[in-house]
Order: sequence, then structure tokens, then C-alpha cells
Amino acid sequence: MGSLRQQLDALIEELSPAMEKAFREAIEDIKSEIVLREVVERLERRDVEGAIAALHIDLAAFRPLSEAIRTAFNAGGLRVAKNMPRLSDPMGGRVVFRWDVLNQRAEQIIREASSTMITHVTEDTKQMARERIEAGYAKGQGPNTIALDIAGRVNKVTGRREGGLLGMTSKLARTVENARTALLSGDIEGIKHYLTLTRRDKRFDRQVAKAVREGKPLPADAVQKITGRLADRYVQLRAQTIARTETQSSVHAAKHEAYQQGLDRAGRDAALVTRRWRSVGDGRVRHTHQVLSGDELAGMDLPFQSPSGALLRFPGDTSLGAGAAEIIGCRCHVEYNFDFAEEYARSRGR
Repeated sequence: MGSLRQQLDALIEELSPAMEKAFREAIEDIKSEIVLREVVERLERRDVEGAIAALHIDLAAFRPLSEAIRTAFNAGGLRVAKNMPRLSDPMGGRVVFRWDVLNQRAEQIIREASSTMITHVTEDTKQMARERIEAGYAKGQGPNTIALDIAGRVNKVTGRREGGLLGMTSKLARTVENARTALLSGDIEGIKHYLTLTRRDKRFDRQVAKAVREGKPLPADAVQKITGRLADRYVQLRAQTIARTETQSSVHAAKHEAYQQGLDRAGRDAALVTRRWRSVGDGRVRHTHQVLSGDELAGMDLPFQSPSGALLRFPGDTSLGAGAAEIIGCRCHVEYNFDFAEEYARSRGR
């Protein structure tokens, strides 16, 4: 079975694809409901907010992510409960502990985590669309072009929209648009930069390299295929990033809650617990978490403080305001240790 840390790492890997699938299905659902004519009509009136409203990017579209969060949270809690050291009450009696995902506190954690994440994704997606519309107006692009770049173009074979910017961050969307502009205009430096993008479809490299050699722009239909593939891969990247981050956050939140439930069940004071931050210890660990590694705190609620000033009770904790720089791609863990060692030893027959 391995250590609890190894089991939770494996669980995160196992559950992340479901979270990724939920995000991608949400984006596909949004795209499938877009009536392009409605978006274009609003853009013709220069009604930016009306055009965004016509994209129907709302909280309900991302509700499948809530279920994925609940699933990850419950699975994490169950796994921790199975590995929980046998607890004893203050009199030394054995305590039977079972994980309860319907615990009022656990339910609140799930609701808040889901609401925060879905609101962030929804608003971020709207902001990306807003920036693309404003950039399109600034370039003198027509409403139809702007709308298609955001929503994607319908594949006549599959009937699904492909290559749109919906689903990616503003930063990723700007990268796609910069590549599109460079390829269409023949901006050699911009085209060379495109060839450095790790998510590009390398099947187009020969065609792009030829344009660099000849100092010419690429045909519009070729640019659409090239940037469409780049856009699809960036949406996939965003889905993977969200999936890994939110699954990890959910599992570690469940770990924290499971220990709290265990203490409650045993009638024990949280002050009897110490928590120690542990990084993976390799070269990929962010500097702030290298510094945190080994830090120890008493109790369940006192947060670890990153050198950046961010506060986290456990890896992936955003409830105290920690931002993306502290949680995305984090692989750290927190060790929980009970200080009532005498009762624990007695419960183990030692």
C-alpha cells in the first residue's frame, strides 16, 4: 500500500482525469450553446457586455466541477481514515472513527471550495473574452472574426466548434493571438517565437519554417489550422492545470478535515496535534515551499506562512487568500502527529 503520502499522491493522479474531463465538457457545453449570430449582432453594436452575455458563460455550466471536487474530497477523507492511527479518548479507551463526508463542517468546505473555484473560472473566462473583443476592435477586426476567434469554428465533420479561445486564460489567449498575427503578417521574429512554443503542433513546423526562410506570411486557411490546434492544446493545458490543482487541494483539505473529525470523535484538544510541512525535495519545488519544508506548527488552525506572505494550513489551501503562485503544481504534504503518544502506544499494544 505504501505510506499515506504515497497513497494520496496516487489518489490525486487517479482522480485528476475526472476533474479534467469535467472542465473540458463544461467548455464544450458552452461552445455548443453559442448562437454566433447573437454574439455578432451585439458586437456590431459595440455592446461588449451584451456579447459576453450571449456566450452564456455562467456558473451552472461549470457545475460538473463541483461533483468532481466532492468526489476527490470524499475519496481523500476515506483514504486518510483508513490510515488513521487508532485513537483513544482521554481515559485511554479505544475510539472507533469513521470518515463522514456529510459532516456539517465537511459540507461547508466542499461548498466553499466549489463556489470559489467555479466563480474564479467563470469570471476569468469572461475577462478573457472581454480582452479579446477589445483587442479585436483596436485592430479593426470585424465582429464575425472576433466572435469566431472566441467561440471557435465549426468542424463540418464533427459538428463541434474547434480552436476557440474559450477555456483558456487571458495570458494563453494572448499567446494564440500573437501567433495568429505574426503568421498572417509575416512578422519573422513573431513566427520564430511561435516555433518555440512547447504546445504547438509540430506537424506544421516545416510549413512555418518555410515562411521564415522566404520571409512571407502564411495563407489564412493554414494560419487558422495552426492557431486552432494551438488553442485546443492550450485549453487542454488549462484543463490539466485546473484538474491537478483542484484535485490536490480537495484531497489535502479532506486530509485536514479527517484529522479534525478524528480529534472531535476522540474528544481531544487540537493543541495535541503538530503539523509539519514536507516538500518533495527535488529541483522542481518552488522556492517558497523549499523554505517552508520542515516548519512545524501546533494545533489545526494556525497557518503556515510562506516567505511570500501567503498563509496556508495545508498544501493547496486558498481559504486564507493564498494565490495561484503558491498552489499550482504543488506536490507538498503536511504530516500530522498526535502528541498523546502514551495512549496511542497503549492502543497499539506496545
